Amino acid sequence: MIIEQEQMDRFQNKYRIPTTRVAWHDYKGGAYFVTICTAERTHDFGEISNGQMLLSPVGICAQERAQNISVHFPHVDVPLFVVMPNHIHLIVIIHTDGNGTGGNDRNNVKTQNFASLHHHESQRNQQQRQQNKFGPQSQNLASVIRGFKIGVTKFSHQNNIPFEWQPRFHDRIIRNQEEMNRIAQYIEENVARWDFDKLNPINNNQTN
Repeated sequence: MIIEQEQMDRFQNKYRIPTTRVAWHDYKGGAYFVTICTAERTHDFGEISNGQMLLSPVGICAQERAQNISVHFPHVDVPLFVVMPNHIHLIVIIHTDGNGTGGNDRNNVKTQNFASLHHHESQRNQQQRQQNKFGPQSQNLASVIRGFKIGVTKFSHQNNIPFEWQPRFHDRIIRNQEEMNRIAQYIEENVARWDFDKLNPINNNQTN
C-alpha cells in the first residue's frame, strides 16, 4: 500500500465530500474511486508473497506515475492508491474553480452546482459547441487516467517489456464521507485480502 502518514493525515482532515453528485455531471470535478486493470488481467505489476506486494519494473513505474499525477495535473490530488498484481486502485480528487475548469483551490473538494437540469443541458450544449472550436476537454477524469496509462505504456515500450492495459477503466463517484472512509479502508487492506479479491484469477476460476 502506498501512503505516507502525512498524506493520510491530510486525507482524514481535508477531503470532506459534503454533497451528493448528480448522475449527469461532466467528471471535471469531484472525488472518484478508480480501478484500472491490465489486459487479460495478467500479473504485469508483480506478485503478492507473504502479504507483501513485490513490484515488477512495470509495477514500480505504475507506482511512480501514480505518485506524480499531481505534478502533471496540478488540479488533481491522489491521496491514496495501491498497485496490485493485475490492477491499480486510486482515489482521484479533481478540484475545480467553480466554473468547471481545473483550479488550484486545495482547501475543499468542490462540486459543480447547477440551478436545474435545464441549466445543465444548456451548458452541455454550449460545451459541445465550444469543443468543436477548442478541441477535447483536458481536465476531466478520463484525461487524467489516459495520461497516467500513457506514461506506463511508454515506459514498457522503451524497455521492451510486453504490456497492455485493459482499454477501459472503472470509476465510482464518492458521494459522501462514509463512502470515502470505506473505500480508503478497502484500498489499505487490498494486499492483505488478495486471496479473496474478485480480480484474483484464482477466484474467477471458482464456481460461484
